Amino acid sequence: MEKAINRQRVLLQHLQPSTAASAPLISASACAAGDSAAYQRTSCFGDDVVIVAAYRTAICKSKRGGFKDTYPEELLSAVLKALLDKTKLNPNEVGDIVVGSVLAPGSQRATECRMAAFYAGFPETVPVRTVNRQCSSGLQAVADVAAAIKAGFYDIGIGAGLESMTANAMAWDGSVNPKLNEFKQAQDCLLPMGITSENVAQRYGVTRIEQDQAAVESHKKAAAATAAGKFREEIVPVTTKIVDPKTGEEKQVTISVDDGNSSQVSDGAGAVLLMRRDVAMQRGLPIIGVFRSFVAVGVDPAVMGIGPAVAIPAAVKSAGLQIEDIDLFEINEAFASQYTYCCKKLELDPTKVNVNGGALALGHPLGATGARCVSTLLNEMKRRGKDCRFGIVSMCIGSGMGAAAVFERGDAVDELTNAKRIQSHNLLSKDAK
Repeated sequence: MEKAINRQRVLLQHLQPSTAASAPLISASACAAGDSAAYQRTSCFGDDVVIVAAYRTAICKSKRGGFKDTYPEELLSAVLKALLDKTKLNPNEVGDIVVGSVLAPGSQRATECRMAAFYAGFPETVPVRTVNRQCSSGLQAVADVAAAIKAGFYDIGIGAGLESMTANAMAWDGSVNPKLNEFKQAQDCLLPMGITSENVAQRYGVTRIEQDQAAVESHKKAAAATAAGKFREEIVPVTTKIVDPKTGEEKQVTISVDDGNSSQVSDGAGAVLLMRRDVAMQRGLPIIGVFRSFVAVGVDPAVMGIGPAVAIPAAVKSAGLQIEDIDLFEINEAFASQYTYCCKKLELDPTKVNVNGGALALGHPLGATGARCVSTLLNEMKRRGKDCRFGIVSMCIGSGMGAAAVFERGDAVDELTNAKRIQSHNLLSKDAK
């Protein structure tokens, strides 16, 4: 009520006629936010949507890796519980849990996610829902929570991702509508992902040597990052069982290291805890990242892998930035051809992209990849400190789409700039006369 009264008082002052003596002089000044900034905030940035924690499981090969005998909800409950344990957050304060997932039947996966929340210690009062935008589902979940917090629906939420490609295979259920034959792009939505990769290579001239080199580099960087312990902070160990397929013998294991080596079929989960900046500050929680923008775009389904090349510039523009302002890129390596094309098309500095390897080495559990990339990106930005302010997560999406989101390092914001430092006062606001 007090805020409303103050607001009315300010408005009334604006309506009162001013005298020549009291009228302030109007002077032009540089817009600190940059004219392209798409968001407005209070001077204390209390309405920023920030990330205070982001964790993931290891990524394992489906059907033969460490999670082949693990129920999908157990993977999700592990990362949800980690958020509570490591932040000491009261689970009753969470407004919603949104989980990205792709292959499982919708109602079953929604129920499994609800069960996972109970396993993790959340009360019945905390709602859960799922979202499916194919390979970007985990990132879409994070974006949905950020949007809901920004809209004032709640102050604290969790965006997560889950996929068990062991439990749920990539398959079409039921017959195909014959109307498909009348629409070429609709037909292309059903192309096998491998064919779309070949299409990208052929249409845009990506050679086999370039693809092989991209795969080698991904493996080398992932191996080096694992050896250096760079994934240790983001991976939540999961204690589970493994059944010997020959003897049926069960043994308990703890999985804490990625065992994937292909982007195609993997098991894993990830979760990201978001809240308003002022709420995080009141609780004394570390702010590891700030959510700046999100964009999803559509592209030709026949070359769906080019999605990041379109989504990244759109997300960067939405954040009021230039691609040159981005210090780190986490681009999902669905296929070497599309990953190589996107990097070349955007003329990205190789030293800024997937610095700890990508899906070609780690694996791509479809619904979990977005949340995994957020965790990997923010942890690397934290390690780099002041030399790394902005980062982006992006991926292509089956049936012809792309998604991207821009994040700012949590301790990089000051009260004088919205997006980037103004070097001179020659660039005036568009409103300046």
